[in-house]
Amino acid sequence: MKKRMQLNFMAIAMISMIAVLLLTTVVFYNLFQNEVIENLHTCADMLGEDLVNYKDTNRIISQKKVDNIRVTLIDKDGVVLADSDVNADVLGNHKERPEVKEAIEKGSGKSIRTSNTLSHASYYYAIRLSNGNILRLAKESQSFFSFLIRVSPFIGGIAILLFVVSIFLSRLFAKSIVKPIEMLAKNMDREELATGYKELTPFLNTIQKQHRDIVKSSNMRQEFTANVSHELKTPLTSISGYSELIAGGMAKGEDVVRFAGEIQKNSSRLLTLINDILQLSELDTRNFNDDFAWVNFADTVRNCGDLLALTAEKRKVMLHLETVPEVVMIHGVAKMLEELAYNLIDNGIRYNKEDGQVVVCLAETENTVIFCVKDTGIGISKENQERIFERFYRVDKGRSRETGGTGLGLAIVKHIVAVHHADIEVISEEDKGTEITVTFHKENE
Repeated sequence: MKKRMQLNFMAIAMISMIAVLLLTTVVFYNLFQNEVIENLHTCADMLGEDLVNYKDTNRIISQKKVDNIRVTLIDKDGVVLADSDVNADVLGNHKERPEVKEAIEKGSGKSIRTSNTLSHASYYYAIRLSNGNILRLAKESQSFFSFLIRVSPFIGGIAILLFVVSIFLSRLFAKSIVKPIEMLAKNMDREELATGYKELTPFLNTIQKQHRDIVKSSNMRQEFTANVSHELKTPLTSISGYSELIAGGMAKGEDVVRFAGEIQKNSSRLLTLINDILQLSELDTRNFNDDFAWVNFADTVRNCGDLLALTAEKRKVMLHLETVPEVVMIHGVAKMLEELAYNLIDNGIRYNKEDGQVVVCLAETENTVIFCVKDTGIGISKENQERIFERFYRVDKGRSRETGGTGLGLAIVKHIVAVHHADIEVISEEDKGTEITVTFHKENE
């Protein structure tokens, strides 16, 4: 970036420099032309009155010698009466010469004519005298092309000098512009960053947010990898240990059945964990827009209640589908909605107390569908409530493993809520219970 800025600065400087030098050359040449014409004008006024009667030929010759000016006296018909350089008899009629024609019509005239070789230019100025004759003065000087060649060494010298200066200044400017950005890159982790450019503030805020998201995502991936390794290692270690005991003949007859049961339990846990990880991966990467359809969410909630009734009974928890209408339509992914309802009700049962209750409510308003699961379980402390949707995060790790939880259920719920553009709210108090409410917005359907 710095090198590119430096090259851009140098290019701009060179183009500007060349343009200024050329413009200056043109301006100076125009001033030079005006000066020559003005000089001829002054000389013509001085000679004009003396030549009214065409008597002072010597004055004409002497003027020519002094100022290198050619003087020509012409009558009103264009006939040359006298010339300081050439015999008047050999000169043709001058009536159609631009400066003479203009002087006859307006009283004065001027013109500039360039030689065929472009090396010289002839300047002409003519005035009409009081007796009707025309006095024309001419002076030969260098043309613009010749003038440009003459000053080109000077222009080249200035160009080289300015080029060297532009290299130094472009490096300095590029460094001064890039330095604040480089400082920002080094201090991206700071909460507040000061930039020397007000225009960069929106860009900086976006980059800083993206940086934080990347760091957060990286940390989550590292934590997820560590957790996956740990969660997979635990059941695999149990399976490996029990199977080695059986294979090595070290297990007694009455222990084989128990060891096989442990292997089966840990295999089921491992399979559940793998399925949850695959489901999370799918939620992270897949676009589900084509899977959306109208779903009777009331039927989904009732089916989940039926599936979990036996689990609730085993754990001595009362499961109540308190207010579930016959029909509540939601535009969503049927499989996901079932997973959401199942996970929330299942969590309410798993993390409950003996003789506790889980109350499930489903209500519909004009603009929303509200699904609520309320339990009288162990509750969640305030510091843990912000983290319960993180992958593998458990409020009570021992209880989670005891109940067969993977620590991914609420993470899956959060993803499903996001896919459906819904909102989720958690209200909980330790030892009193938890209430989780999911609000689906009909305008998103």
